[in-house]
Amino acid sequence: MQQLELRVHGRKLAGKKARFLRRQGITPVHLFGHNVESLALQCDAGQLEQLLGQAGMTKLVTLKLDGARKPRSVVVRGVQRDSLSGQLVHVDFYQVSMEEKIKVEVPIVLTGEAPALKTKGNYLAHDLDTLHIECLPDRIPASVEVDVSSLAEEDQSIHVSDIAMGEGISVLTDPEHVIVKVAVLRIEKVEVKVAEAEAEAAVEGEAGAEGAEGAPSTEEQSKE
Repeated sequence: MQQLELRVHGRKLAGKKARFLRRQGITPVHLFGHNVESLALQCDAGQLEQLLGQAGMTKLVTLKLDGARKPRSVVVRGVQRDSLSGQLVHVDFYQVSMEEKIKVEVPIVLTGEAPALKTKGNYLAHDLDTLHIECLPDRIPASVEVDVSSLAEEDQSIHVSDIAMGEGISVLTDPEHVIVKVAVLRIEKVEVKVAEAEAEAAVEGEAGAEGAEGAPSTEEQSKE
């Protein structure tokens, strides 16, 4: 297993002043955890971006602090970005204990081919993107694979209860929650609606014409 490492340094600037760090290519980060003193830290933005691409929110990261004897084992808990530029604004790291279980959200990945998709109009409705689990830090899976090759007919579905996890991993998501199901794309025939609309317009036009024929002319009205 590839070991992910990140070098971090102590941080003195906080709040709005932290924007001066970002201008220098430095991202503020925060370290916290159970029975752990919270620390305000900072690191190189480029290295952090690369790490986030590899670690996601599930892989263990070895955090190396300047002046610390031992590195910290952490997972990414939160990532904040600028809504316009996409620039990293802040990242939270949660320090774990290798002997204590933690709760994490693991992405669900669909695999295989569903026979139901061979029928025109059928499609897969992916209702659940992540699975909430609890396990020891070194048991966290990078993702949960769900094989859809058993879906052959309309309305068939796969629930959370159908997923078998590894030993020592508890699923916290509602077991009755649907992960993926076969749905049918309902396409109304536009041609029929257009024809009906034209027919109604024609009937209204004829009624209007008949009313116009029976109505007195302007001259007749003036004579009256």
